[in-house]
Amino acid sequence: MLDLILERREPIARELYAALRQQILQGAMLPGMAISEAPVAEQLKVSRTPVREVFRRLADEGLLEIRPQIGTFVAPIRLPAVHDGQFVRETLECRTVRMAAEISISADRTRLAEQIEIQRRAVVSRDELAFFRSDEVLHCELTRMAGRPAVWNVIQDVKLQLDRVRYLSFSSQDWLEMLLAEHEHLVECVLAGDAEGAEAVMREHLRTVFAAIERLLNSKPEFFTPRR
Repeated sequence: MLDLILERREPIARELYAALRQQILQGAMLPGMAISEAPVAEQLKVSRTPVREVFRRLADEGLLEIRPQIGTFVAPIRLPAVHDGQFVRETLECRTVRMAAEISISADRTRLAEQIEIQRRAVVSRDELAFFRSDEVLHCELTRMAGRPAVWNVIQDVKLQLDRVRYLSFSSQDWLEMLLAEHEHLVECVLAGDAEGAEAVMREHLRTVFAAIERLLNSKPEFFTPRR
C-alpha cells in the first residue's frame, strides 16, 4: 500500500496530485510500479472520481501510463524529455548565474552560505531529500539574485523528467559529495564576481546529469523508455 498522508487542508484531488507526483519524482514509486484507483480511493476514504482525475493529470505529464483493460503504471523516464529539460536549464541558468555574479551583494553571501552548510550536513547524514531541497533553493536563489525570479518557474515546468534522474542519482554518496563540491565552487565564483567562472562551473555542473543517465541506464535500464 502507498504511504499517502494528506493534510486535508485543500481539495483532496490537489493534495493527492501533489503527494503522488512527489513520490514518483523522488523514486518512492519506481517506473513500472502498478497503481490502481480503487485501493487509493479506499485508503483515503474518498470516491474514485478525484483519484481518476489525478491519475489522468499525472498521465498527461508523462508520470503515469494508463493502459486500458490492463492497468495504470508509473511511467518510465523519457530520455528525450530529460535532454530537453537539461537544455533549457543550461541555456537559462548559465545566463542567470553570470548575471548573479555581476550584481551580487553582501546580503547574498549569507543566503548562499546557509544552503551550502545545509548541504554539507545532508551529505554527512546521508539525507538525500534534504540535499535535493537545498539544491533547489540554491538554484532558485541564484536566479533571484540575477533579478529574474520568474525564470525559475519556467525551468520548473520543463525539468520534470530530469528531476527523476536527479533524485535516483542522489542515492549515491559519492554523487552527493561531487555535487556539493561543485556547488561550493559555483558559490565562490558568484561571490567573487567571477561571471565567466560562474558560467563555466554552472555549465559543467548541469551536464553531470549525462553521467547520471549513463550510470542508471547501465544499472536500471528498465526505468527508461527504449533508446531510439
